[in-house]
Amino acid sequence: MTAPSLSRSPGVMGNRSFLGKNPAVRKGRRRGLAVAGAGLAMALAGAAPAGAGDMPARPDGCGGHAGLQRELDALTGQYGMAGAAAQVDDPACGRWTGTSGLADVRTGRPMRGGERIRIGSTTKSFTATVVLQLAAERRVALDASVEHYLPGLIRSNGYDGRKITVRELLQHTSGLPDHVAALDWDHVQQWRFQHFEPREEVATALAQPHPTESWTYSTTNFVIAGMIIQKVTGHDPTTEITRRIISPLGLRDTYWPGDSRRIRGPHPRGYQAADTGRVDVSDFNMSYGGVGGALVSSLADENRFFAALLGGRLLPKALLAQMTTTVPADPDRTWKDARYGLGLISTPLRCGGLYWGHGGSVPGYDTAGGIAPGGRRVQLVLNQSVDSEQAYLTMHDAVQTALCEDR
Repeated sequence: MTAPSLSRSPGVMGNRSFLGKNPAVRKGRRRGLAVAGAGLAMALAGAAPAGAGDMPARPDGCGGHAGLQRELDALTGQYGMAGAAAQVDDPACGRWTGTSGLADVRTGRPMRGGERIRIGSTTKSFTATVVLQLAAERRVALDASVEHYLPGLIRSNGYDGRKITVRELLQHTSGLPDHVAALDWDHVQQWRFQHFEPREEVATALAQPHPTESWTYSTTNFVIAGMIIQKVTGHDPTTEITRRIISPLGLRDTYWPGDSRRIRGPHPRGYQAADTGRVDVSDFNMSYGGVGGALVSSLADENRFFAALLGGRLLPKALLAQMTTTVPADPDRTWKDARYGLGLISTPLRCGGLYWGHGGSVPGYDTAGGIAPGGRRVQLVLNQSVDSEQAYLTMHDAVQTALCEDR
């Protein structure tokens, strides 16, 4: 049987952002890095408890997120996404989870909010946090060159690691292109189960033309950051990120899949539009994203991670301040008014203040989310790659609704 073409579908971390686009898709819609985060000055509550039902009782005076539910229903109804789920954790009102559509279109299993998903670019925030922890330990200097840690790695095609700093890697101001953009997204079936090595990914990036913009989103930056983690610790970066973040925070649904194609445990199937209709792309070797995009997690774990990070549990105050020092991001690769820090994005809230964070898109899964002043946080997932401008805008508007309604 001939494999269906996925040329109309966004690839993991493909082209316009790490979240995933292939050229055929990006012409017809604006997409970008999903968001999640919190203002540095906010009073954040502790992480929300793991394991809540889909619709726990709401304390008196707390709204039911009717607006958010309408947008979830629009995503699956009006815009044809297979399923959608969102989880809101609020210091005053507890947890609310809303769902719409199907987790499995073949069996008719409904979408749930507590299952595991691929989180794409949110992985970058985990990697950046560990680099900053190493900076706090004086094992990494943010303004030291890549050449200092990885001699000779970047010395071809006019690219020079002596002129690129660790900070610039984490901020996407390194001037390096994205190896993911060079992958053949028109024939993804030919390589979706292939293993990729970090040095191979870097070499692929360095063979590409030089970006023309000063801020260029590149997953390759974070692949190199992972190589720096390994160089200074002597351990694989996935081991360090697990030891320093995932295990201490009790992120029980968050793990590195390695070369395993399948998501362990309960999860919604992931879909993409194709020339033959909706195609199941749940199984994928995520090594080409590596520490720039391979993590499996859950909505609850993502909320817990960002609450801990922005609440000061993972970094000293001075390093968190550096992480949240931003530069303008390219709106064609993110969205209007987005600014990029060190593995974090800030975005103005329509109700005032900022929300911070990251998110992502991989074949079959699009995520968005944020954490607002006061500590309310949301994560949202679609188990079908967004393929229209309207669906993309609705997904990100749903984040604003979740963080602003009933305030």
